[in-house]
Amino acid sequence: MSGGAAGAASRFLRTTGQHATIEPDAFTDGGYVLTIGGAEQSHVNLIRPHEIFYEYLRRIGHLVDLAAPAGEPVRALHLGAGALTLARYIQATRPGSPQYAVELERELLDFVLRHLPLPDGTDLTTMIGDAREALGALDPGLSFDVVILDIFSGPEAPAHIASSDFYREARDRLGPGGVLIVNVGDEPALTLVRSQVAAMRKAMADVAAFGEAGMFEARYPGNIILAGTQGSWPESWTTELAARGPHPARVISGVDLDPFSA
Repeated sequence: MSGGAAGAASRFLRTTGQHATIEPDAFTDGGYVLTIGGAEQSHVNLIRPHEIFYEYLRRIGHLVDLAAPAGEPVRALHLGAGALTLARYIQATRPGSPQYAVELERELLDFVLRHLPLPDGTDLTTMIGDAREALGALDPGLSFDVVILDIFSGPEAPAHIASSDFYREARDRLGPGGVLIVNVGDEPALTLVRSQVAAMRKAMADVAAFGEAGMFEARYPGNIILAGTQGSWPESWTTELAARGPHPARVISGVDLDPFSA
């Protein structure tokens, strides 16, 4: 790793008109927090990138762990880059993985890469622009083992992305056995979760939901991870993900997921 963020830094983001800041995490050696518009957006550990602070990102990391044999490189596409926490995790756990990251905010990506450098050896191709447009602009011959969508941050979501048509386009970018992983941040009614389960079910052979157990009671806001597979959902994954946590964890698939489909 070359260099690293030593103190606080800030950058104005022209696309959204907000300020981004990167500050050291006083409680984690090597940890830094990316804040956008005053709200925490990402956490990065430059010393131990395989350790993920935010629970929902750890859950995504566990899904990536199951997508291929341990340590084997995977081709990953990140739609929504943030501080590239998951790209760092994949490089740390699967060295040599070719990765692509799409970010709408050019200033944000430049800011992150300048102050929070990637681990040595990271093979990352970055793209600036809309997630769906960038997906279509990729080399037609490229396929991915995992496609990770992390841009939904509330009940309002871009209609051209929160749709079955988009998920079909993402599915068509998956190689054999590839997994589509979608983070859905939602309000207590889980309106967005329900609509995205329904949309993904039209595009993928099977869909499962993974999150903190209480989230499925639809009583408070939070994140639920949706995973779309090209064959039947592996029941062994349900057992493995529930065991890995963070706890309490719950995985729902098949008919048990029907109540969460709009």
